This record gives sequence, structure tokens and C-alpha cells, in this order.
Amino acid sequence: MGYMKTGLLMAAMTGLFLALGYLLGGTTGMGLAFVVAAGINVFGWWNSDKMVLRMHNAHPVGTDDRSGLLQLVHELAQNAALPMPAVYLIETAQPNAFATGRNPENAAVAVTAGLMQSLSREELAAVIAHELAHIKHRDTLIMTITASFAGAISMLANFALFFGGNRDNNRLGLIGTIAMMVLAPLAAALVQMAISRTREYAADKEGAQICGDPMWLASALKRIQSGARQIDNDAAERNPATAHMFIINPLNGQGRDKLFSTHPATENRIAALQALAKEMKGTRRPAPMTKTDRYPFTGRDSATSVPRSGRRAQQKGPWT
Repeated sequence: MGYMKTGLLMAAMTGLFLALGYLLGGTTGMGLAFVVAAGINVFGWWNSDKMVLRMHNAHPVGTDDRSGLLQLVHELAQNAALPMPAVYLIETAQPNAFATGRNPENAAVAVTAGLMQSLSREELAAVIAHELAHIKHRDTLIMTITASFAGAISMLANFALFFGGNRDNNRLGLIGTIAMMVLAPLAAALVQMAISRTREYAADKEGAQICGDPMWLASALKRIQSGARQIDNDAAERNPATAHMFIINPLNGQGRDKLFSTHPATENRIAALQALAKEMKGTRRPAPMTKTDRYPFTGRDSATSVPRSGRRAQQKGPWT
């Protein structure tokens, strides 16, 4: 049902874009709209991951990583039957994470320093599993395409008056063109948000199955939501178009499940995960963290987050 809904929403986005081109310039306008969309999507296909990582000043975690992050991602990727993605660190205190890349063979997972410092090993594993679920479902490609369409629709709408406001083949007329300038970007944004929210629920479910315990992810979402409300993410504030990629909206003031939110309400996601936990009760869990003393990156104790020596680990992440 989730894939069907996503497909229908993407079809609606495509139809809206082509309809706007037709209304502004007839069949010629529709053809031009198609060419523009194709160009934008080809560029996004090859460069979207690099652009997003650069926007957030992410740097790769090297093979000399002492935190155990690479090993954790590797084990979870094996659980998900995925190739090992590239792993990036974002130097911001806000706990958050996102995935990007055009396909599983060219994917990356980016986590923030704040995420590694504030979550337990189980919670971090659940967040990474959620991002791997996005990669497995090819949501990163879907969101790139929808974001490209949304941007192209806004561009056409903004230039509507200059492109065809007074032309004979403009079927809208001046008033209709002005209305389209307002309504088309709004409709595109709503479709984009609906797709994003649909994919979050699907990734929550798949991620919980990859890491083995839905409650790990439920706990992580609660902590990340609290951190995102209290700590600004300057890069995300400068690039709000990337907000839908994060596991929790990185922009402040987006706590409720309202029409214009890019993410479902955290409490709704937690409730869905609690229901899933009841369904999974009694099933055998995967064990992504077979050597817990390898992962001394968290600043919090949990059931398995203290090394066997009994002392809290001093290392906070791969940047130390």
C-alpha cells in the first residue's frame, strides 16, 4: 500500500508539472516542461548526494575509525542484505541523521556528532537501520525526483507572467496565471510532503526489522525529537529544502503532525513502532552488535553501553 501511494503521488506530481506547462504554453509548453524536468532529474541523479553532503559539511569516516561506527554500519548493512554504504559525520550538536544516494550501490549514511553523543548503542543502531531502510527502498532516489519536480514547478510558476501571461496560447489568462503562481508550488509542496511522510513510516517499520527491536527506534526518535527542538542545525536552517531527508525534521518549530510538516508526528511514529513491537514479540532478533565493547562512542549508559571493564567509555566518536 505504501508503494502504491507513493507511485500515485509521484504520478500526481508529474501530471501537475506537465499540466502547468500545457496551460502556460500549450503542447509546446508541455514539451519544454518535459525537457526541463528531464534535465533537472539527470543532474540530480548524478549529483544530489554530493550536493547534500556538501551543504551539511559532512566528511567521510575513514578506515582508521576507532569508534566502531563503520563496523556497526557494516553489520546492519549485512542484516539488510545491502552493500556497505559510505559513512559520513556531520559536525553539529543536534542529534540527527539522513541517507542519500541514487541506488544501494552508490549510497551514503550521514550521522551528526550530537547523535553519536546522545544515543545508546541500541538507539544508534536503530537510527542507522532506519536510514538503511530508506536506501533499500530507494527512497533517496524518490525524494530526489520529487524535490526536482517541486523545484521545477516553482520555477515555472514564478516565471509564469513573463513566460506566457499575455500569450494567445496561454489558456489561463492573467488572473488564472497569477492563481497558478500561488497554487502550483503549494500543490507540489503538499505532494512532496505526503511522499516524504509515507516513506518515513515505511522506513521505520523496515528499520525496526533490520535492527531487531522496534522499541530501540522508538526510544531514539524521542531523544532526537527532544534534541532537535532544543539545538539549532545551522546548515539545515540555511538549506530547508533538505529537511525532509532527516530522520526527524531538523528545523525548529515543527513538532506537530500538521499539513505542512515534512515528517509525521513523532508520537504517531512511536505508537506505530509500539504496535509493531507487539507483533514481533517472541520472534528472534538479529544481533547487529555482537561485540559491544567495540563501540565506545556514546556518552550514555544503557543495558549494553558500558564496556566489559564496567567503566564509561571516554571516546565520544570518530572525531576524537
